[in-house]
Amino acid sequence: MTAQEVRLCGLLLREHFGEVVEKVGTHLLKGGAQNLRTIIHETGISLDLVKKSLCVLVQHGACVFRSGRKGAGSPAEYQTCCDRILRILRYPRCIYTAKTLYGDTGELIIEELLQRGHMTMSGTVKTVADRLTQNMEEGRSMDYSEVSSAFFRLVETHFLQRCPPPAGAEPKDSSTPAAPGTPAAPVSTAPPTPESFPDCYKVPHVTLVGRGKRQLASEDGEDQRNAKKAKMDSQTHGDEGICWQVNFERFHLHFRDQAIISAVANKLDQTSSEIVRTMLRMSEVTTSPTATCTKPLSANEIFRSLPTSYNIARPILDQYLTLLIDDPMEFVGKAGESGGGMYVVNMHRALANLARATLESVVQERFGSRSARIFRLLLRKRHLEQKQVEDFAMIPAKEAKDMLYTLLSQNLVQLQEIPKTPDYAPSRTFYLYTVNQLPTARMLLQNCYKTVANLVERRLFESKESKRLLEKSQRIEAILASLQASGAEPEQLTEVEEMITAPEKQQLEALRLHINKLDSAENQVDETIFLLESYINSTTSTS
Repeated sequence: MTAQEVRLCGLLLREHFGEVVEKVGTHLLKGGAQNLRTIIHETGISLDLVKKSLCVLVQHGACVFRSGRKGAGSPAEYQTCCDRILRILRYPRCIYTAKTLYGDTGELIIEELLQRGHMTMSGTVKTVADRLTQNMEEGRSMDYSEVSSAFFRLVETHFLQRCPPPAGAEPKDSSTPAAPGTPAAPVSTAPPTPESFPDCYKVPHVTLVGRGKRQLASEDGEDQRNAKKAKMDSQTHGDEGICWQVNFERFHLHFRDQAIISAVANKLDQTSSEIVRTMLRMSEVTTSPTATCTKPLSANEIFRSLPTSYNIARPILDQYLTLLIDDPMEFVGKAGESGGGMYVVNMHRALANLARATLESVVQERFGSRSARIFRLLLRKRHLEQKQVEDFAMIPAKEAKDMLYTLLSQNLVQLQEIPKTPDYAPSRTFYLYTVNQLPTARMLLQNCYKTVANLVERRLFESKESKRLLEKSQRIEAILASLQASGAEPEQLTEVEEMITAPEKQQLEALRLHINKLDSAENQVDETIFLLESYINSTTSTS
């Protein structure tokens, strides 16, 4: 874990959960696993606030706990998960993907689970149905069964999974008490995975009948609404204690597949990308997430599984498959001749080529097209002397020398010395320039973390500077919503709207435009982060 990752994690925790949670989370990131007493002593935060902060982190899967290192009876130790905190960056992309695949209902289900960490199915369905009803026309409402159907589909495609019970926890139907003196099993610090919990995708039978309800503005205030909500929540639906969470690994597989499909479409054409999409869809269940390539698929199977709207003849499909195999990017490979030819999608090669294209793009944007030409040349030729670089790249000696030294100073290019004699005399030593793609990708990943941290910090600063104006705008919007719900006259609404002056409106518009640009830049950098992380993880798992 690097300093840039810790800084970014701290900023994300502050933005989403507040400064106290940030202080506890970053302390655990820097100090490792610690018990409650140590956390209170070293952070100087009160017991109550530390407990609440740990509850928030555990609720969102950003913190795990286990029995103490001294064995049974020792205080539990808490440890934060850096990777889980960094996934907060991917929340907008996950929500947008759910909306694209499953509509507004799927979007709200994922949004609720991301906001709350984990929830029961019945609680999620009720909350989402109420939110959808709130945005519908008067007299219409969302049925619970429609939301439940979307929830089922998300579980079937593994975008949602159950939260596994803690290791060593007693089952609910266990009536036999544990023998005295028997040590409790330690709680695993590993994040929950489908392999560790067989019922991870088993949906319980939930008795949930009804429709979403509108939230009406009443004179009685919050107390009456909270009492009514508590009474409703006391009803049993058959899924008590069974919580659900977002399966980020499944979203990551979807993002990876989409990146490969998009790259094929840009490199070749839409039909080629649809063939690759069909191959990836067919091998979703049979291929391991960490596999370097998909299971072999015959040309006959691919032909039968293609969408009917494309209407591709079999000879045309064979030509497209040949084109994909011959492409230098090596997205598709041939694994045999049976069944009209056996084909695979090379996941590792595809990720490596996408990462390589990202590195080339960064060099071109920062140092110009000639430096990018030298960088691509070194990637292709592996090792070259300075004179060879000048000749192959067709760049004058002085310019090539300056560009190579600039790339070398930025650690994008490495210099390897090969001596002819043991004394390493410069006159008898070969100096070869090379590019090591994996270390360069790791360095660029750290730069991306730093960039995102700067963007988040800037957004927090902008929001803090205009805090008073934002609060005023929110109060006026709340008053307008309340008046509209109660059927106020247009004159009253206009009078409330005029509480914000014209200069304030201009300032608000400029602030929102600036924050939108920061958000957009953050999402774009996160796409690069995901691509580099996928390539590094793929290379690490294959080595």
